[in-house]
Amino acid sequence: MTSATTSRRRFLGRGAQSLGFLAWMGSRPDRSFGASVAAQAAAPQPESAAKLIERGIAFLRPRQDAKGGWSTQREPGVTALVVTALLRSGQVTPEDPAVTRALAYLEGFIGPNGGLSEAPHANYTTSIALVAFQEANRNGRYDRTIKAAQNFLKTMQWDETEGKAREDAFYGGAGYGGRNSRPDLSNTAFLIEALRDTGLPADDPNLKKALVFVSRCQNLRSEFNDQSWAAKVNDGGFIYTPANGGESMAGKTADGGLRSYASMTYAGLKSMIYAGLDRNDPRVKAALTYITQHYTLDENPGLGQQGLYYYYHTFAKTMAVLGEPTLTDAAGTAHDWRAELIAALAKRQHDDGSWVNPADRFMEGDPNLVTAYALLALAYTRKK
Repeated sequence: MTSATTSRRRFLGRGAQSLGFLAWMGSRPDRSFGASVAAQAAAPQPESAAKLIERGIAFLRPRQDAKGGWSTQREPGVTALVVTALLRSGQVTPEDPAVTRALAYLEGFIGPNGGLSEAPHANYTTSIALVAFQEANRNGRYDRTIKAAQNFLKTMQWDETEGKAREDAFYGGAGYGGRNSRPDLSNTAFLIEALRDTGLPADDPNLKKALVFVSRCQNLRSEFNDQSWAAKVNDGGFIYTPANGGESMAGKTADGGLRSYASMTYAGLKSMIYAGLDRNDPRVKAALTYITQHYTLDENPGLGQQGLYYYYHTFAKTMAVLGEPTLTDAAGTAHDWRAELIAALAKRQHDDGSWVNPADRFMEGDPNLVTAYALLALAYTRKK
């Protein structure tokens, strides 16, 4: 059993001691998180996730280029996401030629200090590739690569070694390229997930530092966020970064607050769980409240259709980490999130098996990247 799995079970166990998180907020008990969906009308059965995955894989296979990757003209991070999606699909093995070629391509970016330091976005690519190497690791083949990448990622955080004290908004975070890159929640969340999924315990010092940064990304007036904008929105959601005065991809309010949006909120909640917080922590309670108030799979709340597939991927991983079969929204409606996510992706899959976002922001006009996001999201709908 991995430490990440143990942490998630501990998280769920502590949560079971309460009446459900909406009960913590003084709501009716029948609105508790994970309530039964028996009262809901039966939804039509969507196409199976396995079929959607099969078609997505069939789309990606012939698009692997001569270098062994996908969209290599952009950056190796796309290949890292694709190979991770293939391996987590349940339909592709580490011995598959497409996987071995892709991993060999990624190994070409490994520098002398470990990690994919020769990639344009060293932290981002290393974080994703580390998970891919972990998924493909058989008989210790990638043990040294994984350990070196873990150590490399630890150096990519902003902390005292770069002259950043705990009081600095950069502290604990990581950006696309490390020391010369402003930290943000997306890259920090990828880093946290990579370290936890490859065996680091929740109480690892680097994860505790990362939690400081993640907490500063939350719109929550509390002892954990000392930024001037924290109390202006105060809805428990998350923004992109607190660095350099703070930034949200969803923009600002009239009084200078930074608007929360869903994809970063799920990334923030997942990161807090990975860093060892349980349901009784006020940061977790606030994030869960935001989620119930903005539950939808029709858009990425706060950004509309922009970043939709990043949202699907992050939503699915976070819900899988929470371990609940249903989510009850603020109106009291219980949602089978797995079935609803499969249905949302089924109606958006193209005839050739791909997914692509017409709202081309955050590179979501690239069908290789977006199909990888969709496959990862579908992989997390499998019940363990």
